[in-house]
Amino acid sequence: MPRVSSVRSKRPSRPAVHVRAAATLLLLLGAATGVQWAGAQGAVSATRPSGVLPPLRLPAGFHASIYAAGLAKPRLMALAPNGDVALSDMKSGQVLILRPGPGPGGRATVFRFAGGLNLPHGLAFHGAYLYVATTDAVLRFPYRPGDTHAITPGTRVVALPGGGEHVTRTLTFGPDGRMYVSAGSSCNACRETDPRRAAIWSYAANGRDGRLYASGLRNAVGLAWRGDTLYASNNGRDYLGDTTPPEGFYRLKAGGFYGWPTCFTVGGRVVNDPAYRRADCSRALPAFATVHAHSAPMDLALYTGRMFPPAYRGQFVAALHGSSMNAVPVGDKLVLIDPASGKVRDFVTGFLHRDVYTNRPVGLLVMPDGALLVSDDWAGLVYRVWYAAH
Repeated sequence: MPRVSSVRSKRPSRPAVHVRAAATLLLLLGAATGVQWAGAQGAVSATRPSGVLPPLRLPAGFHASIYAAGLAKPRLMALAPNGDVALSDMKSGQVLILRPGPGPGGRATVFRFAGGLNLPHGLAFHGAYLYVATTDAVLRFPYRPGDTHAITPGTRVVALPGGGEHVTRTLTFGPDGRMYVSAGSSCNACRETDPRRAAIWSYAANGRDGRLYASGLRNAVGLAWRGDTLYASNNGRDYLGDTTPPEGFYRLKAGGFYGWPTCFTVGGRVVNDPAYRRADCSRALPAFATVHAHSAPMDLALYTGRMFPPAYRGQFVAALHGSSMNAVPVGDKLVLIDPASGKVRDFVTGFLHRDVYTNRPVGLLVMPDGALLVSDDWAGLVYRVWYAAH
């Protein structure tokens, strides 16, 4: 089983007082129940902590429920051609398939698609394959719509630099049919020697013809397309205080440089990092939107559904994982970002309870019916957020 203790990006250190408070809160809120899992040989029952729905605060007309529970460290998701959901579970080293339950509020049945993977994270369906980004490689598995377990072991199509301060890797396919893969930096603020780090590379679907696409992104966890433009979230550097630097969201272009480690965006302007005061920041492109320092933005999703009211359509949803780098924890919520103006507003809050992390959003997925799935790697849950005025 892969170790996840090396995942250091913006993760709270879990002070003992916070752990005790969180445990007490969870004991008061809920209990363990059975969750239905299934495997290659059919359904099997297992008793796993089900978790409880946190007291989320949603806009009027919005609702939330638990879609899947009893997971170890669920991260990113991808929609399969038949409506199933692939989910990476880093702690268990597995890729899971979530099959929707009966009715709009039914819990999903969980299948183990593949296991023994090295910190699986980014996922994408493309052609006849499911692509999985682990910390040191992109693997692809043959996939037929409806498959619940891998037919054959995954084949490595891209080698990636493994480990480091940021161990997660994210991938997406563009409208050009090419694969885009992000890898975070090996450090907090340094000049990397491996050009694949703190960058996004583009590859043919078979993993060949690798090209640097965008650089200067310390840890771009969230990747999302809007038309033919790729957008990315980014985790800024640490140890410059509670407010510096803001976390950025970027509108990318081929060959673009986005500042790290020498520069970052403040108030729409690119400024020098204090550790690199003499660096030339003239070619660094600014973030189009920012949020509070150390909010730790994770996944990014363009809301393309029709269920939510018109004001939400065409907006980005971003999951802020939260951080204890600040004296008072920040982030730990979902926000909406206007891709045109860069305006940011709260969408779903309530993951943070009295400055204690009991729930932390990571992955986002817009479902065919317009509902939004949200993974929570702290409580081992996936939520379904939907809208119904009455």
